[in-house]
Amino acid sequence: MDKNAHILVVDDEERIRRLLKMYLEREDFIIDEAENGQEALELALKNDYDLILLDIMMPEMDGIDVCQELRKEKNTPVIMLTAKGEESNRVQGFEVGADDYIVKPFSPREVVLRVKAILRRATASDYNQMDAQAKNILVFPHLTIDHDAHRVTANDQEVNLTPKEYELLCFLAKSPDKVFNREQLLKEVWQYEFFGDLRTVDTHVKRLREKLSSVSKEAAKMIVTVWGVGYKFEADDK
Repeated sequence: MDKNAHILVVDDEERIRRLLKMYLEREDFIIDEAENGQEALELALKNDYDLILLDIMMPEMDGIDVCQELRKEKNTPVIMLTAKGEESNRVQGFEVGADDYIVKPFSPREVVLRVKAILRRATASDYNQMDAQAKNILVFPHLTIDHDAHRVTANDQEVNLTPKEYELLCFLAKSPDKVFNREQLLKEVWQYEFFGDLRTVDTHVKRLREKLSSVSKEAAKMIVTVWGVGYKFEADDK
């Protein structure tokens, strides 16, 4: 992880921007600020940020629209900041490509830890690239994962996944029939050691299944819930 990562903090409340800036600069991160969605989108497209902290409720353009427009050109990691903790808001954020969300009021220390967790996984320059040693193609009866092309196909149709949905699918598919609990998935896919909402895993699994099911119900059934434990990827053609 680059200690001097370049981060964009977006919030219409100056108090929140200053608070985040203070804590993040203590970690030697380089911080830019934006006070509305339009300004944020312009900066995000102009610069190669390593991560964006993005408030949902803002004037000019809200965070959902910003993330949606940004994803058309870049896969910069995004953490959503929202005062709303309902599942519908989380799902909406994840659907447009957000990597994580933090509900206000938040602990600045938690924000720093989550930022570090995502930066360990990716930077703006290599976010779309898999680790060189992992470059191959996983082929299953109803599903193909092409690491080189960063592409998932089910029944010969491409499935459009967000970066985090793709990472979750790849992680499960690399260990067929192995059961992972939610804590393990948060640690391995999201890199959370101490913080993380277990519902984040459930929401991503739900969206992943829905997207796979839209082109192949058989592929969707490969992600199996092990009740009382967690999830596994079932590779057998049953």
